[in-house]
Amino acid sequence: MNARVDINTDFVDPDDLDNNPSANPRFQDVLGKGLQRRGLLRGGVAGAMSAMFAPLALTACGGGDDDVVISPPAPPPAAPAPTILGFSAVAKTRADTSTVPAGYTAGVIIACGDPLAAGVPAYKNDGTDTNYAQRSGDCHDGIQYFGLSATGTPDNTSSSRALLAMNHEYINSTFLHATGPSALPRPASQTDIEVDCHGVSVVEVAKSASGPFAYVQASTFNRRITGTSELQLSGPARGNALFVTKFSPDGTKTRGTMNNCGNGKTPWGTLLTTEENWSGYYFRAAGDQALRTAKLNASFARYGRTATAAAAAASRYGWETSGTDDKYARWNTSVVGTSLDGSDDYRHEWFTQGFMLEIDPYSATSVVKKRTALGRFAHENGAFGLPQAGKPLAVYMGCDSQNEYVYKFVSTANWSAADATAADRVATGDKYLDAGKLYVAKFNDDGSGQWIELNIANAAIAGAAFGFSDQAEMYIHTRIAADALGATKMDRPEWVDVHPTTGEVYITMTNNSSRRVVPTGTQSKVDAANPRAYVDVRAGQTTQSGNVNGHIVRFKDAAPEATAFTWDVYLFGSEAAAEPTLINLSGLTSDQDFSSPDGLVFTKSSGLCWIQTDDGAYTDVTNCMLVAAVPGVLGDGAATTLNYGGGNTVTTRMGKKATATTLKRFYVGPFDCEVTGLCETPDGKTIFVNIQHPGEGTSAANIADPTKYTSQWPGNAGYGAGTRPRSATVVITKNDNGMVGFG
Repeated sequence: MNARVDINTDFVDPDDLDNNPSANPRFQDVLGKGLQRRGLLRGGVAGAMSAMFAPLALTACGGGDDDVVISPPAPPPAAPAPTILGFSAVAKTRADTSTVPAGYTAGVIIACGDPLAAGVPAYKNDGTDTNYAQRSGDCHDGIQYFGLSATGTPDNTSSSRALLAMNHEYINSTFLHATGPSALPRPASQTDIEVDCHGVSVVEVAKSASGPFAYVQASTFNRRITGTSELQLSGPARGNALFVTKFSPDGTKTRGTMNNCGNGKTPWGTLLTTEENWSGYYFRAAGDQALRTAKLNASFARYGRTATAAAAAASRYGWETSGTDDKYARWNTSVVGTSLDGSDDYRHEWFTQGFMLEIDPYSATSVVKKRTALGRFAHENGAFGLPQAGKPLAVYMGCDSQNEYVYKFVSTANWSAADATAADRVATGDKYLDAGKLYVAKFNDDGSGQWIELNIANAAIAGAAFGFSDQAEMYIHTRIAADALGATKMDRPEWVDVHPTTGEVYITMTNNSSRRVVPTGTQSKVDAANPRAYVDVRAGQTTQSGNVNGHIVRFKDAAPEATAFTWDVYLFGSEAAAEPTLINLSGLTSDQDFSSPDGLVFTKSSGLCWIQTDDGAYTDVTNCMLVAAVPGVLGDGAATTLNYGGGNTVTTRMGKKATATTLKRFYVGPFDCEVTGLCETPDGKTIFVNIQHPGEGTSAANIADPTKYTSQWPGNAGYGAGTRPRSATVVITKNDNGMVGFG
């Protein structure tokens, strides 16, 4: 996830930068020159393209609806059977609304600030609301569906009652306060709101016999886990010296989870949620480097938290400036105490973040655990491979930063089907997620790949200049260990999901502004798995370079524990009018073109692959969107050579090109939003989609003038009070009560 609104205008999020200085081997040593699109000549390719688009309607309209009069009267013909992707494609639009195909309805079920407990007043949406520990958080993101029976027990078949467990990635602080956020030092009252708006919500939803889903405000299942919640550290790094803080002298617990982006669902029915771009939340004083070892300074730098100047040290929201209370002091990860072990300050607090958490949604009082065995990096989400009895479980993960890596965790324990309904779900998580092997991926240019274990016994790690002292450190300084193994730098690996029948793994590469045909400095070269680099000129002549539109990689393991895999590129994002041999490689048309794939979810009912965008390259033409795809199979395309001119080529493995029956735009969100997170009811007749930060481009200086908001959604759609935009969860159904994704 790329967008944000920060208090400190000088702050640059560490995970928006390339923090990977390693010189890992590339697949091909390709030289050449960049490309331009939208009507410009490209290096090595002559010609021009048009980027003009005709006016577009808000709702796609189906044909063939004219009445036919037959005389004498005869029975009407049988209605055609619903067909997958049979809906009319939604047109690109920049309108401030939810746009769905003809025959579908979209409505809001829960939005930022909605009360989640009895007695909490309705949301006024004017910046005066408080008590976000009992309200829905901000910036809705990853979401999972956990079915409930009529008696309140887990029920994987229920399509009428469930718990929605969703992340709240960050905040749109402009709209959380009456006159916008205050400058430094931050008022404690504002910081308390902002910290609580982060984290996770578990919300009961129910469908009446004759009506749509609605959320249940006073449900005993409802739960908020925020930036202040107490969490347990589990797994191989539990109790490590780098987890020792004033709050936890034995290094076994911490507080809060931040920047939760995507998530996943375990085979035993718990939520696996992530900590993504958490590094910049912490203040680190400019003089702190002199107080740390070279080893720790190297780790801080590799995760983007250097402290060489005031601007570099400043935190994202300035929470550490709100007072001397311990809950504010913890956001200062500098050495301020006199102890040798860090037990009198929060110099190590930063090291307790960046993990994956397991939450039991069915118990509002259950302990929440950070699973350190899954590594520490900018976790986007986690997806389990298909469980096989007697085999270990595999969890696939991406590190969401430029030029970072793809990871896999393989459990020590073999899967037992009886654990799918285990009564103690947290203990089941202990069994499968606290012990195993962690791997990083290397993608070869011939379509093969290797999983390389992150193990202190590996000579490359043992001999690394960093100086790993034990295996536990591998789970804290994971990026550095992966560097030593020569892992493949990828174009910002984000959401990963697994095809529900083939077991093939799909992962989005959202974009990478540092990818080049001819790299300079720290830029990375094009290679087989990341083969595109070009220049994009937006309306207004804003120029963007690199892999601007992103792509989706697909791969498969022969078994969960396999250390070899095969891969190809499933789809390349592009606008339809882009040059076809170097940019629009998948042959996208105006009904299906997209940019910056981010969220990616398979629905089990239909097998559809839903692709969601978090885009800054195509938003001069359309808001972010949701595209539905009928996936093929690995290897259904062919090797493809990209010729950049002047003898500069790179060969990639490309999936079959898109067609009108395999890829179609299903939804376009309101203005200034990201479309992110999706789940479905088991019968496939309802999907829930999250809309994040509508109106994020609004300046705090314009907070008093709603006409200057870049979005007023969902208030302009009739949901809730006020005109301030709010992140929200959209529920989409087919008007004929059919399965979503069909025509």
